[in-house]
Parts: sequence; structure tokens; C-alpha cells
Amino acid sequence: MGKLLDRAIAEAHKLPEDEQEALAWVMLEEIDSERRWDELFSQPSEIIERMAEQALEDYRAGRTEPLDPDKL
Repeated sequence: MGKLLDRAIAEAHKLPEDEQEALAWVMLEEIDSERRWDELFSQPSEIIERMAEQALEDYRAGRTEPLDPDKL
């Protein structure tokens, strides 16, 4: 395990249990999300091209909204 992760885990151990559980949930969700992106991009490029075409179609049809970083 990396030193930074060791440090983060040591700090997490100091938190109340409910906060530790919330932090663990966020970490596991992030790991799972990365895994899903890796799987997606390992697919044939035709699938990704179809997804891009669908996104552009949605944009042109007005089914999208501008990204507001303040609402993330």
C-alpha cells in the first residue's frame, strides 16, 4: 500500500464510525466508477462512437443543459 493511502487510512481511523463508513463508501464508489470507465473504453470503438453520436443528437435536440460547476 502506498504511503499516502496509509496516511489517509490512519487519519480515517480517528473519525467517528459513521464518518469512516461514509468515507469508505465514497472510496469504493470511486473505485467502481473507474472500473466501469475502464471497461467502457476497452470496448470496440464503434460503441464509443455510437455513444458520442447519441450525445451530439441529444445536444442538437435541446435535451442537454450547460454544466454548472457550482451545482456539482
